[in-house]
Amino acid sequence: MDNNHWRNLYVNQSKLYDRLVQSEDYEGNLMLALSQLYPFNDAQVVEFGAGTGRITTQLTPGVGSIYAFDLTPSMIRIAHRKLRQSNRSNWLTGIADSRAMPVPAACADVAIEGWSFVQIMTWHMDAWRKHLGWAIQEMLRVVRPGGMAILIETLGTGETMPKPPELFTTAYDYFEKEWNFSSNWIRTDYRFERLAEAQAIIGPVFGEAMLDKFIVESEGVILPECTGIWWRYV
Repeated sequence: MDNNHWRNLYVNQSKLYDRLVQSEDYEGNLMLALSQLYPFNDAQVVEFGAGTGRITTQLTPGVGSIYAFDLTPSMIRIAHRKLRQSNRSNWLTGIADSRAMPVPAACADVAIEGWSFVQIMTWHMDAWRKHLGWAIQEMLRVVRPGGMAILIETLGTGETMPKPPELFTTAYDYFEKEWNFSSNWIRTDYRFERLAEAQAIIGPVFGEAMLDKFIVESEGVILPECTGIWWRYV
C-alpha cells in the first residue's frame, strides 16, 4: 500500500478506519502492557496522532486528563464524538501536527503515540530522520522530569511473530539507537464476528492478499497483529 492509499483512508474513509481499529486487540493486551510500564492513574497525558481515539478512549477512564491531537480533522472528529459519549470531562481534542504540539513544556506525565510516527517517516522520506526527530523532541519537551514517552507501532499485520515491514525497521532502530528507547512487543489481534465483516474491512484497508491470513475460530475470524511498544523515561 502506498502513501496515497493511507492518506485517502485517513481523510476520506475515517469511518472505515475506525471500524478497523475498534476490532483490534480483542484480548486487551495493550492496556495491560501500558499499565505495567507506567502508573496511569491520575496521570496527565498528551497523545500525538490520536486518530479516531483508539488509545484515547481506553486511557480516559483512568487518567487525570488527556489531551488528544491529530493532524486529520475527520479522524479527530470521530474521537471527539466518542469521548463526548463517555460522559467524562477529563479530555480535550484538537488538530495539531505532532512535530509542533500546542501545549506547554513539561505539562504531562506521559506523552504517547500509536501507529502514527512511522507515517511521518513515510510521508517525508527525503528527510525522515529530521521530521521524525522533531516529533520525538516534541514528546520529550511536553513530558515533565520523571515522566515517560511511549511509542506504539506495528510489527506485522497478519503475523503471529514480529515481522515488521522492512522500511519500518529502520525507524525502530532509530528509536532505540539514536533516542535510547527500550522496547517490547505484544499481540493485538483483530477479531470479527463474521467472515463477511472481516473481508469488508480488511480488504480495502490492507489489500486482498491479507484475507489469506485469516484464522477462523469458534470465537470469530482472527487476523493476527504484532505490535511494538517503545518507551523512555524523561
